[in-house]
Amino acid sequence: MNQPESGQPRPSFSTLSSLAVVIGIVVGIGIFRLPPIIASNSSGELQFLLFWFAGGFISLMGALCYAELSSSMPHAGGEYHFLRKGFGQATGFFFSWGRMTVIQVGSIALIAFILGDYATVLFDLGKYSASIYAGVTVVILTTLNILGTRHSSRAQNILTSAIILALISIIIAGFINVEADISRLSLLGKDTQVFSGGAAGLAMIFVLLTYGGWNEAAYLTGELRDARKNIVRVLVLGILIITGLYLLVNLTYIHVLGFDGLRESQTVAYDLIEQIFGPVGSLIVVMIILASALSTANATILTGARTNYALGRDFKLLRFMGRWNKTRNSPVNALLVQGVMSLLLVGIGAWSQRSIETIVDYTAPVFWFFILLTTLSLFVFRLRNEVSASAYKIPLYPLPPLLFLFACMYMFYSSLTYTGRGAFVGMMILLAGLPVWFLVSRYPKYSRISKS
Repeated sequence: MNQPESGQPRPSFSTLSSLAVVIGIVVGIGIFRLPPIIASNSSGELQFLLFWFAGGFISLMGALCYAELSSSMPHAGGEYHFLRKGFGQATGFFFSWGRMTVIQVGSIALIAFILGDYATVLFDLGKYSASIYAGVTVVILTTLNILGTRHSSRAQNILTSAIILALISIIIAGFINVEADISRLSLLGKDTQVFSGGAAGLAMIFVLLTYGGWNEAAYLTGELRDARKNIVRVLVLGILIITGLYLLVNLTYIHVLGFDGLRESQTVAYDLIEQIFGPVGSLIVVMIILASALSTANATILTGARTNYALGRDFKLLRFMGRWNKTRNSPVNALLVQGVMSLLLVGIGAWSQRSIETIVDYTAPVFWFFILLTTLSLFVFRLRNEVSASAYKIPLYPLPPLLFLFACMYMFYSSLTYTGRGAFVGMMILLAGLPVWFLVSRYPKYSRISKS
């Protein structure tokens, strides 16, 4: 009955099962909605595909950085732990604040709007149809979580598999029914200024959003058998498979719809399948996408509320979020705060008439700011010689983390420079945490509760 003082992850994941988890985390509903926006910021087909290739390469560099961090100091707090240990408690607090007020609620609103776009295909509610569906989704799923509805990981896995099967079906259907015309791929397209201005930066913001999730996938290190040997294999194979899948899907979009048709589409997967199989086939795809969006939104609501609950448990000023309802087995106040903020974002997206773009504008600068700081923490730990001797070490150090650091700097710059007013609002919301930090750091009655 002797228990260790602090539990450690048990290496129970095989390379194959870890690879499946990596792919399952990264591949999501973004690939069914964001390609038209990326195409609109590309001057030609080849540039469009190069953006997707670059996204895979950047994601791989980032995954290697996170693999070293998570294998050196595994902790349930993830980035919060790295930032607090590398730069101090204030940085950790602002990461938690940014995640609560910008990153997580932005993700919920984004998924809800994508769901709304596809639900409108089934039943159009008018001018604000997507926004209405998005708002209703946030309300219903938040309510279900408040009532204590258990989240089924088995259902998550089934729906993730359904997404991948849908993508593979799209690829096969497209190349069987539509003759590929490689000559349509132009080197630079009509506008040769794409790589010199904001279009490239804006396109990459949406590309890397679609690749999002590898930062969580890297945390498998502590549970992967023979992690030092297998982590690179898992991450490299995972990112290569995802990159190949995304390239093939986008090639199929171009071949079936044409590049101009891709740019103009709001529900690209529906439009593609409808052109090949007619309304019945396309409706099946829409139902799969809707089910997946609901599942992803529910998972994001559930995990986001738990991090808000943890923040409430840590700081007395925010303790109202740190209350757990035993009867419903849920963090009710944390869910309510998150739900209200998500609904506000949905309202802002509806008002702007650019719902998806506005939400991404809002979240991107804050997201890339903290990814940038997390990458910098790797250099800090190396300089302090705080990297565990048994941890996975990035090959060719410091080249991969430097490449990813420069990519983060460019993405942070792009997300501030080439996006709309939403970026300014997101950064202001982050800075609104300053008076909160002042209170919790200066006054004992508002200060940190836990000592961990």
